[in-house]
Amino acid sequence: MSTVTISKTEYTTLKRRAEAYDRIIAVATDELFAAPPVRNRRAVMQALKSTRRYNKNFLASIGKGLRRSNYFTR
Repeated sequence: MSTVTISKTEYTTLKRRAEAYDRIIAVATDELFAAPPVRNRRAVMQALKSTRRYNKNFLASIGKGLRRSNYFTR
C-alpha cells in the first residue's frame, strides 16, 4: 500500500467535498425513487404545459409514457 502525505488544509477541503457529495447523493436517491405526489395524468400534463418550458414533441412523448404507465390514472 502506498502512503500519500497532504496538508491539513487540503485534507479538510477533500473531506468537506466528500461529505457534501454524500449529502447530495442521499437527497437525490430519496427524491428519485419516491412516488409522484399526483396520480392524475391530466394534472401532470397540465402542470408541464403551464410551465411553457417544453416543446410539443416532448409533451407528446411524456403523454404517451403516462398513458402506458399503470401508476397514473386519467
